[in-house]
Amino acid sequence: MPLTILNLEQGMPTVETARMRLEQGLRTARARCVKVVKVIHGYGSSGRGGAIKQDVLKVLAGKKRANEIRGFVAGEDFSPFDQTAREIIDKCPELRNDRDYTRGNHGITVILV
Repeated sequence: MPLTILNLEQGMPTVETARMRLEQGLRTARARCVKVVKVIHGYGSSGRGGAIKQDVLKVLAGKKRANEIRGFVAGEDFSPFDQTAREIIDKCPELRNDRDYTRGNHGITVILV
């Protein structure tokens, strides 16, 4: 299974609950040999980026530094113009047909596990 979708915004959780869901989702993805995780975190009602999105990006940056994930790309950069996005597409070519590819969706992040 090359791809899984993880919806962190379902049920309007707190940042802490969303972080726990992210951690569990990444553990499950590794155990199932999933290559790519598409995280739906929403963008926040303010239109400036919600707290869950900001926390997800912070957690993922730490995981990248610690070599726990290979990389990630925010939805607004998920296009052929981003190096990590191209690496993700190489590992999971079906994402070329994903509705968020090249759409600039601020409410998602794609992770290369």
